[in-house]
Amino acid sequence: MNTAAKRGPLVIIGGAEDRDGDCIVLREFVRLAGGLKAHIAVMTAATSLPKEVGDDYIRIFKRLGAELVDLVHTECRDDSQRDENIHIVEQATGIFFTGGDQSRIVEFIRATPLDDAMHKRHEEGVVIGGTSAGAAMMPDEMIVGGLSVSNPSVNAVSMGPGMGFLPEVVIDQHFAQRGRLGRLLAALVQQPTMLGLGIDEDTAIIVNGDEFRVVGRGAVTVVDESTATHNNLAGLLKDEAIALCGVKLHILPHGYRFNLKTHQPLIES
Repeated sequence: MNTAAKRGPLVIIGGAEDRDGDCIVLREFVRLAGGLKAHIAVMTAATSLPKEVGDDYIRIFKRLGAELVDLVHTECRDDSQRDENIHIVEQATGIFFTGGDQSRIVEFIRATPLDDAMHKRHEEGVVIGGTSAGAAMMPDEMIVGGLSVSNPSVNAVSMGPGMGFLPEVVIDQHFAQRGRLGRLLAALVQQPTMLGLGIDEDTAIIVNGDEFRVVGRGAVTVVDESTATHNNLAGLLKDEAIALCGVKLHILPHGYRFNLKTHQPLIES
């Protein structure tokens, strides 16, 4: 059987999602996790306040109808070896990463038995979701940090290994609200052939196979660097401006879809 065909969806949220009103984005995650039969594992690795943040998501997911919500606290790598944490993930129908610092997720979970269990469940069809830091960590190479700027420079962004749920892209979150186009462009110049996805707050992409659709109140900015005709990266010092010509840009609000392989928006006639 083709593994890619049964791989679960991804719900990648730009942060600051509505948690008290209609909860449009989180509602989609719960629905994909099984609705009233959902068993959700909330991964709190990114936050320095795991109990407070975790309890808030228990409240939200229970209000939306999830049958069971368990917290997986990983405050060091040893926690990612614990049988009880691995068991929660193995039984979950949805796995959700909170916001915080994406570097903590990689530091505490990447290349551990817990990481292996999550990837196995995803290959078996389980939905993986994440907000803010939980969105940034989705690719193979993630944005670790940087400057909120309009014009890119070498030092506008720092990169590092991500968790590898969505390869061949770079993701930035809180995108329009924090003016992060410059750092996404800087990331793409330094990681060529990747697609840049800037996700606004209270907005998500839901990835199924080679396509995603946009859900939420904002938009997703797609930057296709593969069409670029010129950049001046060679020889630049770290604080000097990057020139970048020929990139393609799409702005996709709620309901729009995009093909990650062809790099084309899917417009219904």
